[in-house]
Amino acid sequence: MIDEHSETDTRAAPADGSLTAGVRALLEDGQTLVEAELGYQGARVAYAWQRGKGVALLLLLAVFCAFFALVSLVVGLLLALIPLLTAWGAMAVVTAALIVCAAICFFAAVRRFRKARSRLLGNAGDAA
Repeated sequence: MIDEHSETDTRAAPADGSLTAGVRALLEDGQTLVEAELGYQGARVAYAWQRGKGVALLLLLAVFCAFFALVSLVVGLLLALIPLLTAWGAMAVVTAALIVCAAICFFAAVRRFRKARSRLLGNAGDAA
């Protein structure tokens, strides 16, 4: 009986060794995979950052141009309305139109903010 136990012990030892070697190989493969994934994600972030800077610059330029287009529109409206309404009347009409436009945009933004906030907080029934 002693011989039988010693034979099973010698057979179990290589199995444990191969299991340990398999686990080590699996851990090394996992580490390699994690390193590769971190490198890939780092490259993606660098690319997105470079592209994002260009997009932000173009958006800033677009806002700049839109602002001056709005200023030129206001000046043009004032010059066109002065013969019809006098200078003060033209200024009042253009100012009132800009205030109405600003109020509409403000209330639309508030409504969208409240809807988004209620959906994020889980009150989807209140958003409708």
